[in-house]
Amino acid sequence: MNKLKEDIKKLLEIIKSLDKKVITIFLTIGVIQTISWYYTSRRFFRANLYYDVFGGNQNVELYEFLFWFIGDFIALFVLPLLIIKIFLKERISDFGVKFGDIKIGLKYSFIFLAFMVPVIWFISASPAFAIKYPHLQKAKMDWMLFLIYEMGMLLYMFSWEFIWRGFMLFGLEVKFGYYAVLIQMIPFVILHNGKPDIETFSSILGGIALGILALRTRSFIYGVIVHMGVMLSIDFFSTLRYRANDFGIGFDSFLNAISEFF
Repeated sequence: MNKLKEDIKKLLEIIKSLDKKVITIFLTIGVIQTISWYYTSRRFFRANLYYDVFGGNQNVELYEFLFWFIGDFIALFVLPLLIIKIFLKERISDFGVKFGDIKIGLKYSFIFLAFMVPVIWFISASPAFAIKYPHLQKAKMDWMLFLIYEMGMLLYMFSWEFIWRGFMLFGLEVKFGYYAVLIQMIPFVILHNGKPDIETFSSILGGIALGILALRTRSFIYGVIVHMGVMLSIDFFSTLRYRANDFGIGFDSFLNAISEFF
């Protein structure tokens, strides 16, 4: 019993010596990610709202995605901001909520997208990949629906980038330095599990690159530009290929697919 009391005393002393900000960051991530998984997800919508509230509505699938996008915006952006102001009592701009180095940010965002967009065109040649995106399947046949869906996706990407490349990255930077880039990359990759394997493997390098970009520019905004640019390209090319029923990679296939937009 005395040994147990001694161990508990030592544990409490260790806990008291830990960095309070780091503890707050990690616990907040754990809590809000759990909130996101259970209460602001498409799964929650389907179990509690899909039939009981929106049953029979022709736009129920769109509402499902908007519920997810807006819910995660609150969970992954609004709640962390409250933690920053109320518990950490710090400036939100210190967590990347600013434009930072605009010149460098736009330059590297353009270079990254100039490289990725052609790659996405080739990857989208896989019918299995093209069929999966956009997740809202009805958006493939209605450009207005596609636009609304992508606007919701932008809101989601904003909050998604903030939680990893804003709140977590800058919150841990003082304690861990550039190791914070690797720390935030881990949950980012894990949350890609279940997507096409090439996308999940790519998220390893993507998470690192976006983390470095955020630290270099002192802003998570350019991660939003890059990530949204990639997702929009994936959805756009997949939609064009689906509508044109053309999964070739040549210039003729490109022209045939683009013609579906006009």
